[in-house]
Amino acid sequence: MSAVAKDSMTPPGSQLGSAETVLTVKDLKKHFPVHKGLFSRVVAHVQAVDGVSFEVRRGEALCLVGESGCGKSTVARCIARLEEPTSGTIVVNGTEVTHLDQDTLRAQRRQMQMIFQDPYSSLNPRMSAGAIVSEPLTNFGLASGSELEQRVAQLFERVGLRPEAMAKFPHEFSGGQRQRLGIARALAVNPSLILADEPLSALDVSVQAQVLNLLIDLQDELQLAYLFVSHDLAVVEHIGHRVAVMYLGRIVELADNADLFARPQHPYTEALLAAAPIPEPGITRKRIILEGDVPSPVNPPSGCRFHTRCPYVTPACREIDPPLVEVALGHHVACLLRPVGSDGTPLTATK
Repeated sequence: MSAVAKDSMTPPGSQLGSAETVLTVKDLKKHFPVHKGLFSRVVAHVQAVDGVSFEVRRGEALCLVGESGCGKSTVARCIARLEEPTSGTIVVNGTEVTHLDQDTLRAQRRQMQMIFQDPYSSLNPRMSAGAIVSEPLTNFGLASGSELEQRVAQLFERVGLRPEAMAKFPHEFSGGQRQRLGIARALAVNPSLILADEPLSALDVSVQAQVLNLLIDLQDELQLAYLFVSHDLAVVEHIGHRVAVMYLGRIVELADNADLFARPQHPYTEALLAAAPIPEPGITRKRIILEGDVPSPVNPPSGCRFHTRCPYVTPACREIDPPLVEVALGHHVACLLRPVGSDGTPLTATK
């Protein structure tokens, strides 16, 4: 069970300071080729991400959740152009970055920085902590000399590290301190978008709440836009303003945080929430056991991709691929059993 930060479970900054859109992703796809034979012929494609669309506003945290292998980390890596998208468009602060050449993309990367899952492997073991944090400032020509040292010291203090630790190397820090280094490095160039790929999962439970509180405080202070990838629903409920649930490369539900946790509309979301433990002794919830395994992304099923495991499946689900539609204000669902009623409210699924 993950540690949950602070006392309230209310998402931070529920009233967003600005409606400015920082990130727009439209119909993003990433298909990895499968090679076989002596001549490495392409015999199939792994459809890791297959038509994902969303927006993230300034000061907002959009959380991507789902089982391992659903494509959520690949989405973040495609936005950062660490993976080249197969198709679709990615717009950051009004500039489309999908097909920029490396020189032009380098300048745009000041606007988006990434926090990686493993804080140790993402840090150069041969560089001191001060050099790691100062490297982005040097690369973009933002500071040098005594000004550079002063800005790095300020970054260390901002993330809860002593400036005296600038001379240490990554192996001399704990896991939580190394992740703070990664956060300081990401903040160095004053980005507007942070791509956080499971930044807490490699940390001890006792440290997770501290780093989570740090991320929340930094967002409130700097009005950062977060794309927060996680499988921990307790963390998502605490930090997220909106939540996008992914299954087999697609978003199946997208809603405000409170609405999704109180009234999940997709059967897969219902099963995810039912599986999450309740941090109260003696309180349990009814489990929803999904039958079967997740289908292969090389050959996804026809129709709704969840129909092979859905407890509400109908013949139409096996043939029709449901689009992501708005079934209530701000609540989008890709499910044939959630049509909109005449009064604008979603109809309840029945077995």
